[in-house]
Amino acid sequence: MTHPLTLLHPRSLKHLNRHLQELIKGRLWAKILLAMALGVGIGVVLGPTTGIIDPDVAEIMGNWLAMPGNLFLGVIQMIVIPLIFASIIRGLASSDDMDQLRKMGLRVVIFFVVTTTLAIIIGLGSAMLIRPGDYIDSTLIQTLMVETETVAAVEGRAADTPTLGDVPGIVVNLLPVNPLGSMIEKEMLQVVLFAIIFGIALVSLPPKQARPLLDLLDSIQDVCMTVVRWAMLLAPLAVFGLLAQITMRVGIDVLLGMAVYVGTVLGGLLIMLLCYLVILMFTGIKPWYFLSSAREVMLLAFSTSSSAAVMPLSIQTAEEKLGVRPSISQFVIPLGATINMNGTALYQGAATVFLAQVFGVELSIPTLLLVVLTTVGASIGSPATPGVGIIILAMVLTSAGIPTSGIALIIGVDRILDMSRTAINVTGDLTATRVMDRWISGKQVTGIQREV
Repeated sequence: MTHPLTLLHPRSLKHLNRHLQELIKGRLWAKILLAMALGVGIGVVLGPTTGIIDPDVAEIMGNWLAMPGNLFLGVIQMIVIPLIFASIIRGLASSDDMDQLRKMGLRVVIFFVVTTTLAIIIGLGSAMLIRPGDYIDSTLIQTLMVETETVAAVEGRAADTPTLGDVPGIVVNLLPVNPLGSMIEKEMLQVVLFAIIFGIALVSLPPKQARPLLDLLDSIQDVCMTVVRWAMLLAPLAVFGLLAQITMRVGIDVLLGMAVYVGTVLGGLLIMLLCYLVILMFTGIKPWYFLSSAREVMLLAFSTSSSAAVMPLSIQTAEEKLGVRPSISQFVIPLGATINMNGTALYQGAATVFLAQVFGVELSIPTLLLVVLTTVGASIGSPATPGVGIIILAMVLTSAGIPTSGIALIIGVDRILDMSRTAINVTGDLTATRVMDRWISGKQVTGIQREV
């Protein structure tokens, strides 16, 4: 008897990849790098380093320059929840059968938790070894506390950081009583759980009843990716304006003083990339083949700072270049874009140790374990949108007893780190698809034998 899931098999999200390919051909990543350089250059000329213009005038100019960036962030955040919701449900419908779905769901969560924990440990270890906080002049701390509005915002978001006694209640409340409310509040873990439960119930229906809603979700995906394409037109201007605003506020001297911290985080992300390449070798993929295959999606993720926005290209890369079955890639990629934030988790660990060093806060073993647990939970429940790492960091700092005002110290360099960790997040999603393909089937994929 034919299983109902084999009759559904919705159209893959990779059919929306055409516009992303246009961005790659247009060398969006090169435009982004140029925009970064120009943004810093304009910020230096108009900022406190030169003193050419009055600080109040510079503040107004910075706000106008940053407007395209804030619009870009707002547009991406606006569509990420409907895109993730529709993609997870349609990914469930692409499974071959319910038995495969059960196996894949449990194993992919285990993989995500293990690799996220590994990423945090790498971030903590890198910062404890290099000690970037020792290179920060104490006068810079006072200089950077001008970011009062931003710090107040993230402090407000982190005020409700849970304690150990709150954990049972949190577990019970994971299922959203009001799914629409969870979407409005951007409670991504609740949204994902609702999408999974809704999707499993949908694919359990007879195909004739499930097909109309799947077609509706397909249209929602189309609409969301159209909005993403519009947002991408602002990406170079967004990066230029945001970097110009930050540099105008704090000056180039402060940014250069953060170079060791930036190098520490980038070094940790490189180590995480090497870990992924080692994992892929056990699945039959050679490192240089993977890097060549994933180059475009990594560059696009770097350019957009959103793993959700590049999902169609991630799925295409997994299926056509890494030989992953569509039933796996179309489920793991949307899920990974939401809960597999290894690059972000690594950054949280490194930034926490860095700020602890700056403020002279001693991190005990129990505190470090609490940081790991808090970061794993926060990373899994965070949206796949630009800038979310700062909000997560506020929660982590609060749990470790580190002043959240220190966030102002790292905001100036967060744009380049946000772009870099998003590229690692996407790499982790691709690695997960290949591992799941081998883990569930236990067979070597023959389609890419010759190439890998």
